[in-house]
Amino acid sequence: MIFLLKRITMLLMAVSALMVGLMPGVAMAHGERATEPYIRTRTVHWYDVKWSTEKVNVNDQVVVTGKFRLFGDWPEAVSLPNLTYLGNGAPSAMLVREETYINGIPARQSHKDLVLGRDYDFKIVLRGRVPGKWHFHPMLNVSGAGPIIGPGDWIEVVGNRADFKQSLTTMHGLKIDDLETYGVKNAQIWQAGHVLLAIVWLLWWLRRPLIIPRWRAKEQGRDDLLVTRTDDRMAVVFFVVVLAVVIIGFTQVKKNYPQLVPLQAGVEKPEPLPAGPQWVTVKYKRAEYDVPGRSMRIVAEFENLSDRAVTIGEFDTANLRFVNKASPVALKAVDPKYPKELLPAHGLVLDKQEPLQPGEKRTVVLNATDAAWEVERLVSFLTNVDSRTGGLIFFYDEKGNRSISEVSGPILPVFKGARI
Repeated sequence: MIFLLKRITMLLMAVSALMVGLMPGVAMAHGERATEPYIRTRTVHWYDVKWSTEKVNVNDQVVVTGKFRLFGDWPEAVSLPNLTYLGNGAPSAMLVREETYINGIPARQSHKDLVLGRDYDFKIVLRGRVPGKWHFHPMLNVSGAGPIIGPGDWIEVVGNRADFKQSLTTMHGLKIDDLETYGVKNAQIWQAGHVLLAIVWLLWWLRRPLIIPRWRAKEQGRDDLLVTRTDDRMAVVFFVVVLAVVIIGFTQVKKNYPQLVPLQAGVEKPEPLPAGPQWVTVKYKRAEYDVPGRSMRIVAEFENLSDRAVTIGEFDTANLRFVNKASPVALKAVDPKYPKELLPAHGLVLDKQEPLQPGEKRTVVLNATDAAWEVERLVSFLTNVDSRTGGLIFFYDEKGNRSISEVSGPILPVFKGARI
């Protein structure tokens, strides 16, 4: 029987390994799909994200740049970005993050009071550490809301893991060959010492009967048998030993490292980027999601306040870019290296493709149709706490200049054949 169970277990493990091996590469990432749609569509919108390279050697750098906007229609159920931290979403430290910047200012610490409806520039510098193909995202951690992940791309690290070194020279001239191993032995010695003290302390109390005899002594009012004078003396000895270890350790550290930098607890308050040109005002009318057709349709009224003709080039939501393929300038704005899974094949389809003329006001139906709504697990916005959707609309003039507006509002489910 045991032999049969072992054979079945081995067979199941083999089948599982085969299924994992047959999965496409894209399916091996995208943990952001577990995030609720109302967070992904109405909190942080990432755009102009670029990866400097898709392949690096161990110890070589890759730079990720871009911008993000804190959506003006921030969900009521999500904590406001009063305290945030710019990080990265990746499978552990396969790439080492060496530098981060927001609006050109080092972002080593947390940031407070980011402004809704405004844009911020970011830059993340990474260095290859572990060979393999890894999926990397920029990520904004919001206190009370958790990580909000940006678009991701695959970065391949090649070379030998043993070649990775993270060395530096301190301001006092101390040369550290490898930060990954520096001070580890010293920390292990201290940990082993404290573990030894804890074991001795436990063994002191475990050397005699515990539960029943002590309970009986307690019932008989003999508290003097529970903690003896010998126990008191042992407690004093332990107190003196621990105090001496702390004092000696502190003295040695101050002697060997006279200048110490404490853990940083301050926060920065970066100013948002200057507001861009607002060529077009967007007045949300209504929206629906065609469940079997996998299509979102948004009706909005657009008014061109600029002195130039503009076209609707792109609808951006939840890291998906629905690009108007009828607009050459919009297509030209898409980097050929941008992750294809984030560019839905059907793109953005308008019921009226003519450019908006200066001063013109027009109601337009935007159709964003693709299986990506299901693949990215975004259709549950129909059952979210407020059943709303949102995104950014990119407008272009004939020279390729761009203006960005927000659109958001309630959304209702419909079925195939329904029309707004």
